[in-house]
Amino acid sequence: MLVKSLSLILCLAAGAAPPTLKQAESRPITAAVPEDPKVAAVIAPKAKEIQDTFGQVLCEAPKGLFRGRRGEENLLGYWVADLMREKAAAQLGQPVKFAITNQGGLRSNLRPGILKVSDIYEVLPFENELVVVEFTGAQIMQIVKEGVLRRSGEPVSGVKVELKGQPEAAQFVITWEDGSPIDPKEVVKVATSDYLAASGDSMATIKQGRNLATTGLILRQILLDVCEQAGKAKRPVLPPAPGRYRISPEMHQALSDKKVRIQES
Repeated sequence: MLVKSLSLILCLAAGAAPPTLKQAESRPITAAVPEDPKVAAVIAPKAKEIQDTFGQVLCEAPKGLFRGRRGEENLLGYWVADLMREKAAAQLGQPVKFAITNQGGLRSNLRPGILKVSDIYEVLPFENELVVVEFTGAQIMQIVKEGVLRRSGEPVSGVKVELKGQPEAAQFVITWEDGSPIDPKEVVKVATSDYLAASGDSMATIKQGRNLATTGLILRQILLDVCEQAGKAKRPVLPPAPGRYRISPEMHQALSDKKVRIQES
């Protein structure tokens, strides 16, 4: 309104007719709209560079890595979480006992066969960074529980999880990956993404992390580097072993129906 008023005042002062303002309209860009040759000439070299890069062969994944469905385990997510934990430990120079990412951040599967750069971009199209945050053992167990109740378990590394009992009186058993108990008071380094650390993605406890440390490592680049190294070594990329979550089909259905009631031990 202020812009319209100023335009009218200036036109009247100059003795000119006020401008005619038209309603903005959207016009879809289709094949009927010709390309601007000058713009196309500028874009063409970069477009070819991007196409060549995306088509670069990295390695082979003979079994593929899949997110899982209908109660299947998210082996692609386990692989990503394992790499996050490994890279975080290397960056810090000390053990990182737990890593977690979110199912929603993995946007595609890796089909069996040759993996290209474009395949990794399809899995992780976002610029999420690897970060390390401190949690107590009790908070880690609570994060795992929240992930199970929300999405039947988020991709994790470093723990084993069992959901026992009946839907109306369910019990969690959460241990470290070697079966040893988690000390609720122990302060532990945890690898995750900057997105999860900030948002929680429906797991409220993740936002309670302390002493967040950035690594400067983009998650997608971690996968690209690992796959490229595997290709140079002629080593296939294989999915991790299943078994991090033990949830019966009955419990999976109850989780889907939001009918699980936790019995605290």
